[in-house]
Amino acid sequence: MKAYLKQNFDWNDFDLVSVIDEIPLWSAPFGLKLLDVITLKSRINALDIGSGLGFPLLEVAQRLGISSKVYGIDPWERAIERVNLKIKQYDLTNVEIIKGVAEKLPFENHFFDLIVSNNGTNNVENVELTLSECFRVSKPGAQLAITLNLEDTMIEFYDVFKETLTENGLDDEVKKMKNQIYSKRKPLSETKTLLENSGFKIKNIFRDKFSMKFIDGSTMLNHFLIRFAFIEGWKSILKRSTLEKIFNQVEDKLNKIAKNKGEFELTIPFVTIDCTRK
Repeated sequence: MKAYLKQNFDWNDFDLVSVIDEIPLWSAPFGLKLLDVITLKSRINALDIGSGLGFPLLEVAQRLGISSKVYGIDPWERAIERVNLKIKQYDLTNVEIIKGVAEKLPFENHFFDLIVSNNGTNNVENVELTLSECFRVSKPGAQLAITLNLEDTMIEFYDVFKETLTENGLDDEVKKMKNQIYSKRKPLSETKTLLENSGFKIKNIFRDKFSMKFIDGSTMLNHFLIRFAFIEGWKSILKRSTLEKIFNQVEDKLNKIAKNKGEFELTIPFVTIDCTRK
């Protein structure tokens, strides 16, 4: 079996957390756009939902300065330990990280002037409840700024994956693939409706994209970011009895595409949504 199919990651392994850091290859393109959208003000309370390993939480705290207080919330205990280490090393006094979930924010009503989430709201269990909580804890006129990668993320891989599943008569797996994409990346129209129904007025939506290029499909599948963040989800679509066969076929097809084009490219379209609380 391929090495990338065998590996499983222990998210509670502190050694793992110490080396992945914030995986800037993935989080930075979204986060830099988010930082451009934020309105900087003095003496405010801010919240980063899904603060992970500290980006953009710590950057927001440093840009707002010591007159403001910035909170981060995330359920990942090892990540919180890592962020607290960074807070100490950066000598930051205006940051607090809390273990918790976005669906149940441990803050009083009308507490925040600014809420941000860098690709975090598409990983919560209940988006509608999360946005309801954001409305509850934000002040009237508060800013909500979020980034989201869209449903066509890595479409170059998914097209080949779907084609391979269909050729092998795995129609149920095609449905599972589509459901998995939907669970992580809702259509933009649906996200807009959820935001507006939750009490937020959308001021601007900024569209962007970035790409990841590889020499071939094999190097893409063995890349650490792909193995860490995506392979497990792709594997879960398949039964164990068909896992190796399907991925062998997918890898061969990706390599043929790369040979014809000189490389294999994944595109990641995303949006930055700037809102205010009504």
